[in-house]
Amino acid sequence: MTVTVVSSPTREVRIGFDEPFCIIGERINPTGRKMLAEEMRNGDYSRVESDTLAQVAAGAHMLDVNAGIPLADEPKILAECVQLIQSLTDVPLSIDSSIVAALESGLSVYQGKPLVNSVTGEEERLESVLPLVKKYGAAVVAISNDETGISEDPDIRFSIAKKIVERAEDHGITRADIIVDPLVMPIGAINTAGRQVMHIVKRLREELQVNTTCGASNVSFGLPNRHGLNAAFLAMTIGAGLTSAITNPLHPEMMQAALGADVMMGHDPHCRRWVQKYRDPQAVNGAARAGRRSGRRRAVR
Repeated sequence: MTVTVVSSPTREVRIGFDEPFCIIGERINPTGRKMLAEEMRNGDYSRVESDTLAQVAAGAHMLDVNAGIPLADEPKILAECVQLIQSLTDVPLSIDSSIVAALESGLSVYQGKPLVNSVTGEEERLESVLPLVKKYGAAVVAISNDETGISEDPDIRFSIAKKIVERAEDHGITRADIIVDPLVMPIGAINTAGRQVMHIVKRLREELQVNTTCGASNVSFGLPNRHGLNAAFLAMTIGAGLTSAITNPLHPEMMQAALGADVMMGHDPHCRRWVQKYRDPQAVNGAARAGRRSGRRRAVR
């Protein structure tokens, strides 16, 4: 089965159909975060540092790094953030930008094999990003839209993904280094959005044999109890074959859904990671004490 390998100098993450689900932390992104954007613009990366450490502590396997701030020097900021984050943690990074110069700036300082986020089916994007991915030996997220926008027809989104995979292969990039994002639509606006993603994910796995990712929280936009809905969506899409997601690991519901899905998919042998995460130390200690007391009573008798 297809395995996508990304790495830092000291850690390797494997994304694949038979691998544990990969959580890519989304927090290092100034979009919609005015305070973070202003700090990053001014060269203050203290919040980047705290978000890095918090996400890794929460269980993120990778971190997405975005510096998309209007009118800022994005190539400089992205490179500085990549270097800072790699000094703080050994989890691999996803280098995220819509600006090719910023992607190259981040790639040029990265140590290891990163994930590039992202390439679309637009001709200009294909011809500017794919050579960069090949040059730096990276893996890449392929987003299923093109010049026509985002189609509500899942079969059209699949065909765009197929086109990107084939064009990447023309550049010498193997399918193992392509992770397709089938695009998650808000289910409050499109009632079939969840089924659409599961349909595409299954086809991507069976027909193209590529790994997949998505921005999981998009599905719940505009609805109450978003974390609960996102967790349900994540567990179901993992069952359909999704192998990674860009999401917020600080939401316990999401981490629980991913860990639980790993158990159900047989990707957590003997439920070790689940037990390690959720066993109640007080209950374990209490049971041990009760056992010792019982043993003493039996010895007296």
